[in-house]
Amino acid sequence: MKRIVLAIALFAAAVLCGGRLCAQEISEQTSVRDTIIYRMADAVDSTLVGISILNAMPSRSKGNAADVNINQSPRTTEGLNKFIGRNKDRVIPGYRVRIFFDNKQTARAASETAMNTFLKSYLGIPAYRTYQSPFFKVTVGDFRTKSEAMVLLRSLKNQFPAAFIVKENINYPAADRVHTFVTDTIRIETPQL
Repeated sequence: MKRIVLAIALFAAAVLCGGRLCAQEISEQTSVRDTIIYRMADAVDSTLVGISILNAMPSRSKGNAADVNINQSPRTTEGLNKFIGRNKDRVIPGYRVRIFFDNKQTARAASETAMNTFLKSYLGIPAYRTYQSPFFKVTVGDFRTKSEAMVLLRSLKNQFPAAFIVKENINYPAADRVHTFVTDTIRIETPQL
């Protein structure tokens, strides 16, 4: 656990410093090691971000075998771009699994414990902790259908017996539901002391 915390701290420092060690130069007395980190998968297919379907059509000028021509009013493209701009931060209706719901004096600490326990056991599934007077709540997952949420609920029942499904506005779920997190390898260079 200590190695993971150290790796995350060094990774964060490297990102903040533009990939360099800020305080000292890397010298011959540097320890280099590769570390695996886990991060959430993209919520959309990143190869399609910012690409208009109208501009992605095949054409001979791009080296394709055929041309596809679309005859439409320029107002159609303008309307589509306005729609995308207005809805970029939009949430959608869906389902989550509530694993904690309480209003006792110890509810704040208990909700943090429940959320941390869940995050350690279920990598890649988002968890949300909220306070709506007088209740602390922890909900997990972003599911478009109730049947998807049921799959998670069944696996949680042993660890969180009071868990239940709630209908909420959700963030867009990961593009690949099977692989909700991805692994990356980073190189950490630390000076030998």
